Amino acid sequence: MFAHDLTKENAVRFSRFDPESLFSTVSAHPLELEAEVWPSAEHYFQAQLAGSDSWREKIKAAPTPAQAYKLGCVWYKRKVRGWKNLRRVMMTRALYTKVQMYPAVRDALLSTGDETILETSLYDHYWGIGRDQRGDNMLGKVWMDIRRKLRETEGEPERQAGVQDAR
Repeated sequence: MFAHDLTKENAVRFSRFDPESLFSTVSAHPLELEAEVWPSAEHYFQAQLAGSDSWREKIKAAPTPAQAYKLGCVWYKRKVRGWKNLRRVMMTRALYTKVQMYPAVRDALLSTGDETILETSLYDHYWGIGRDQRGDNMLGKVWMDIRRKLRETEGEPERQAGVQDAR
């Protein structure tokens, strides 16, 4: 009938809106990105999709990441043109910066090994896995892409040293 999926069962799970999770976009990790300081990755992400400078500043000044999310998701506010194509890029930029600025986040990400990383939102089928667990899990994929990039860049000095030793 249906095969049991152990990949999801054994995955590293987190919630985008859990302020205690290092993988969360709302954790207390301010970012310095594009010559500005952002209170959280969520502040940066929501502001980048805002359709006007005044709305962008309002999102940036939000007192909490949850409030920044609410302001960014207001349906009657215009978003930047092509925002659906930009959202993964903007989230990757924010989270990669977070990893570069905070060694604890970097170490936590690398400690996940080769495990699948799942964002466990029941209602967001793009960023999370959704209630039926068939969502895109784009936030988990972003974290796994960053993990792969970190391994590639950290592995280069070792490979170069090995090449020099072989000469």
